[in-house]
Amino acid sequence: MSTEGTAAARSASHLAPRRMLALDAARGLAVIGMIAINTGPRGDDELLDLLYRVPYGRASLLFVLLGGIGLSLMTRRSRTDQAPLPWAALIWRCALLMLGGLALQSLDHGVSVILQIYALLILCSLPLLRASGRSLLAVAGLSAVVGPPLWLLVQAQTDGQFDRDPVSATEPIWEIFTDIVITGPYPMIIWAAPFVLGLWLGRQQLGLTRLSTRLILWGAVAAIGARLLSAALVQLFGEPTSHVEWQRLVSAVAHSQMPLWLISGTGSAVFVLGVCLKIPAWTRPWAGPLISLGQMALTAYIGHLLVLAFVIRPGPETMAQGALATGATVAGLMAFTWLWRRRFSRGPFEVLLRLPKFRRSAP
Repeated sequence: MSTEGTAAARSASHLAPRRMLALDAARGLAVIGMIAINTGPRGDDELLDLLYRVPYGRASLLFVLLGGIGLSLMTRRSRTDQAPLPWAALIWRCALLMLGGLALQSLDHGVSVILQIYALLILCSLPLLRASGRSLLAVAGLSAVVGPPLWLLVQAQTDGQFDRDPVSATEPIWEIFTDIVITGPYPMIIWAAPFVLGLWLGRQQLGLTRLSTRLILWGAVAAIGARLLSAALVQLFGEPTSHVEWQRLVSAVAHSQMPLWLISGTGSAVFVLGVCLKIPAWTRPWAGPLISLGQMALTAYIGHLLVLAFVIRPGPETMAQGALATGATVAGLMAFTWLWRRRFSRGPFEVLLRLPKFRRSAP
């Protein structure tokens, strides 16, 4: 190996731990954003409402983007070393996330659980794990361009009858499938775009300074540019007045499932990822609670649903109460995950995602 190659290898090995901590920090921020959005409420205080809207329609996209990156890193050896894909482990993970998400949806927390779409995205991405980078970008772009019009077409054909309410485990299998794919709060035909983009990003050298700079720049351009384009189109064609009109394609309203919102929200997620990759201080003690929260994101996500269902609901009634409930929930989960990680390498629910190893006992 040449001197330059040796230096590059050493640099990559040095950057790898910091890169992983940056991903954990970004995942922790996504969890905090989803907790704030899910706890609510919003609207009675302009400043708090403005702060509330920052993660609205963005935190969940960041969570899904990081999910794609995580799956890409998890299956790296299958691409680089031609090792067999961990089919059994991935299908086990999909099954647990699907069943767990459907079960959690039946609780009285008032949240659209995201774990089901996450499970189906992993399952449907299995054929893409060895696809070329260009193919991944093509699939992500196709989802962003074709998904929203297809979603609108189904709305128009059914006269807007599907209400986007999430389904639970008690629903028929066909309704569960159609809800996750197109009629639910996270339609896979649209949300595949950030996930597959994450698969592509997971193949890049995330530890490189120039890449994090590009992520920040391009993420900011997409986030701001799509919003400005939407505002200009709304001024030109008017504000959409119906859920089934094609005029909605110009909207950038959060969770509208429209392309400009998807581009803007995904751009925000890429921007946050770039900023986290740029920060060198994630090994400092003060970052420990956020890192632990990201490393135990599944446990924290399930934990906040349980807190909402059994402690907070039916409140909060004001923005101040919502901010207090959010702060207390985040602080409690940070403390729990930090203390847990000091003793155990994996969270209580993260352990379940590992495929059990059944061994025959010796006679």
